[in-house]
Amino acid sequence: MKKPLVSVILTTKNEEKNIDRCLASIQNQTYKFTETILVDNNSKDRTLSLASKFTRKVYSYGPERSAQRNYGAHHSKGTFLVFIDADMELNNNVIEACVNIAQKTDTIGGVIIPEVSIANTFWEKVKAFERSFYNAKGDESTDAARFFSRKAFEEVGGYDETITGPEDWDLSETIQKKGYRIARVMPQIYHYENIPSLYSIIKKKYYYGIKAHRYLSKHTVSPLSGKTIYVLRPVFYSQWTRFLRHPILGIALVIMLTGETVGGGIGYLLGMIKKQ
Repeated sequence: MKKPLVSVILTTKNEEKNIDRCLASIQNQTYKFTETILVDNNSKDRTLSLASKFTRKVYSYGPERSAQRNYGAHHSKGTFLVFIDADMELNNNVIEACVNIAQKTDTIGGVIIPEVSIANTFWEKVKAFERSFYNAKGDESTDAARFFSRKAFEEVGGYDETITGPEDWDLSETIQKKGYRIARVMPQIYHYENIPSLYSIIKKKYYYGIKAHRYLSKHTVSPLSGKTIYVLRPVFYSQWTRFLRHPILGIALVIMLTGETVGGGIGYLLGMIKKQ
């Protein structure tokens, strides 16, 4: 039986520090029936020249990640699509695991790939501590698929380009509403997040919050739920003893989650007022 082609779609903007590592991890997958499509948003550094060593399918498009991903999907040929960020590195059997589970039944529309943060700075370590709670068994408040069947992806129209930030949640939930299942694999993605300060985390959540009202209203999600008020997520309370074992990280995590909630909340309110 002929193996299905997997289109790996990568979005970039000034990623010269990360692009080699990311593309090498795609090239080193145990599953070899892939194509790599890179969609760049006007990089000013060496991103494109470095990427050309790995793939010829390089495009320029914007203005946001959702539009870039849809553009890449439009220019792809795969039976399956997987969307990767440039600051990620794939475990070498991620794609093989996703294909194996997705082929079991046509009812699977997407596959969740757990992420592990690679941390150097203090706040990167705090973010890694947060992610470790979600990775234990998965968490419905945060999990979103990255690997999709083309059929499911096209049936829902791909990523909603009016949403920035919660677009991953939106796509997974929209696919589920069409009757598809979202599966999960064990192999992980390593995420090299650049987090220089707490302020940078809050600023990012503020930016994502500006258009969050579109996601919340679309899926009838309360703005006072664990999706938006992070300290309400049950996963933290079910593993509360970890805060005792790591008190400094635990205190910093509460501070970070509170800051993210405030930043995202301000963005949400301004987005609602300005109808952005």
